[in-house]
Amino acid sequence: MKIVKLACRIIIGLTFMFSGIVKAIDPLGSAYKFHDYFHAFNLGFFDKLSLPLAILLCTVEFIAGFSVITGIKQKTGTVLAFLLMLFFTPLTFILALTNPVSDCGCFGDAIKLTNWQTFGKNIILIIPAIILFAERKKVKPFFRSGKELIMLFSAIIIFLVFSVSNLILLPAIDFLPYREGVRIADQMVVPEGAASDVYATTFIYEKEGTRKEFTLSNYPANDSTWKFIEQKSVLVKKGYEPPVHDFRISTLKGEDITEQLISGQNYALLMITKKLGEADKKHLTAGFELGKSVLIRGIDFYVVTASGSDELNTYDNGLMFCSADETTLKTMIRANPGYILISNGTIAGKWSWATVPDADWFVKYQSGNNPGVMNK
Repeated sequence: MKIVKLACRIIIGLTFMFSGIVKAIDPLGSAYKFHDYFHAFNLGFFDKLSLPLAILLCTVEFIAGFSVITGIKQKTGTVLAFLLMLFFTPLTFILALTNPVSDCGCFGDAIKLTNWQTFGKNIILIIPAIILFAERKKVKPFFRSGKELIMLFSAIIIFLVFSVSNLILLPAIDFLPYREGVRIADQMVVPEGAASDVYATTFIYEKEGTRKEFTLSNYPANDSTWKFIEQKSVLVKKGYEPPVHDFRISTLKGEDITEQLISGQNYALLMITKKLGEADKKHLTAGFELGKSVLIRGIDFYVVTASGSDELNTYDNGLMFCSADETTLKTMIRANPGYILISNGTIAGKWSWATVPDADWFVKYQSGNNPGVMNK
């Protein structure tokens, strides 16, 4: 039984710690996932809780795994892990049946699982969680209770600092397709022979007041007594989708500058703010001043946002404002505002509002006096 319990501790401990860490690396990405679920279930009024819940969840997961595998407050960790599995296993079954959001987000963007894969994972994990919970009273503490509490709270504080630093400075590991060093055009290519989307198409026809559904193989093509009503297509199998499939940036006049950005020779600095109204005004002002400074020095500068025209009309500062899909902007960078430097179609650097260099740095980089690209 000792070997079984040890195996259960390793499985639960490592899985929960990994899940918590990858979420803490990208807390804003986890917040976006909460946002998606809230809107899928018409709970949009919980939006403001998305980020706090994201940080809370990853912290609880990490501490549960940490406690189970290290033995520090192991009973507490065992109970936490069991309660999480008890909650998420039936929930993921419901999500698998309804599929409101295609990717569960349980391992952030590090490992993407479908809802059915997530449910299967939870079915496997709940077994060792139950075993550990049933044996929890037999657990003997490694240290005195007071010392264990100090160690546990220290782990919580270190983990929270790690999570918040990733929120402010950008993720320590970038799991997104718009990573530093990536040539954007290469990420948009569909390989030859890649699987395409498969759809099931049906046709609705009516005859003498009765409607009937047909398929491509049996619809009444040559029978004029049937009247065509409508056609329905349902996606039954998702084909290959390139990592970057929705990158399109256009000016407010409707001019598409996507190709210019991914194949142009000049340096281009993008100031990305998914919604101008959601960004701190001080950070926006600093970004606009940076834009004016780099433009004078010969570096293209674009403010890329998903804000509506009414909001954009309030910003008349001589800078080039462009539009893009909000989801695309969220995927490009986890900051509002955030900055991406593009050189010859390649992402040369990424920064949050807290770490973006000054205009002189970009001038030195452009001149070849490379000061080293920092994404932190």
